[in-house]
Order: sequence, then C-alpha cells, then structure tokens
Amino acid sequence: MEAVSAAGERRDDVVGGADPAAVSFESFVAARGDALWRSAWLLTGDAGRAEDLVQTALAKAWPHWGRIDDPSGFEAYVRRALFTTHASWWRRRWRGERPTGELPEPAPSTGPDADLRHDLMAALGALPRGQRAVVVLRHVEDLSERETADVLGVSLGTVKSQLARALAALRRSPALTDPEEHA
Repeated sequence: MEAVSAAGERRDDVVGGADPAAVSFESFVAARGDALWRSAWLLTGDAGRAEDLVQTALAKAWPHWGRIDDPSGFEAYVRRALFTTHASWWRRRWRGERPTGELPEPAPSTGPDADLRHDLMAALGALPRGQRAVVVLRHVEDLSERETADVLGVSLGTVKSQLARALAALRRSPALTDPEEHA
C-alpha cells in the first residue's frame, strides 16, 4: 500500500499493511529516517542533536522490531521513543556541551525562506518543551489530537490546552510578528 504523508512525501510500503516479515529494520529506517530526523530537528533546533536523538530512539526501539505486527505501529513506537528521549535529555543537568577556544563559523543561510525558517525556529525555540512537541506533532507531523496524546503519553485535554497556549504564544512572538503591522 502506498500512502502520502501530510508533507507530500511518499511513504513506501513500510507503512500500512505491509507484510512485517518482508520489511527489514534497515528498510524501515531508510523509508522513515528523514521524517524522523525532521521531527527531531524541530524539537532540538540543531541538526547534530537531531541525528543523535533519532539514532538513540532507533537504538531503543530496535530490540522490539521482531514483536511488531504492523510496521506503521512500529513507527508510532519509534516516535514515542523520540519524544520521550528528548524530554529526558532536558531533565539532565549536563547536556554534553564542551566549551572550545574557537567558535565555528555559522552555516550560511540562503534562499527566500531562510529568514522565515530562522524566525520560525526562534519562535518554536521559545516555547516550553511540551508545547513545542504538541505543535510539531499536530502541525508538522499532521497527527490527530488522539494520536498526539498517545505519542506523548498525556491526556487529550492536555494536548488541547498545550496547543492552545503554544499557538497563542506563537501569535504573540516577536520573531513572527510583522513590524509593518504595528506601525
């Protein structure tokens, strides 16, 4: 079965009805790795930490691969591991950062959407962890409120209230406010 995600990308036969015996863990990662990385990048705001987060979530989920009946169910399992791992990383005191004598040069941002992307990441970065996770799952991953609640392990009411607060904060965010509107 071929499906298309909300972002318009093709989701191979790794999801929805594929024969689990015919799907390997490697083909699952090849098919869904980019989407998992994108979610992780939106959560962390950093490409390197996003790669580490995806790798950690996949490493946690890999031992359970043999127990799945449906590969799309395994993706939900990996996503939950992704979000819970991100939350646990923020509970730690030390986040693996090491000071250096020289700062690396920032990557050049080019293209018409570079400023918008930067502003959006700044606004998302200002949200609390839970609100950011709800926004990513609901509006980027296009999950329903129930699916979002299941992935995060919270109630449906929590998803609704966190999303309402997050959207209100994003509407007020100076990073997303057009200065010409207030002139």
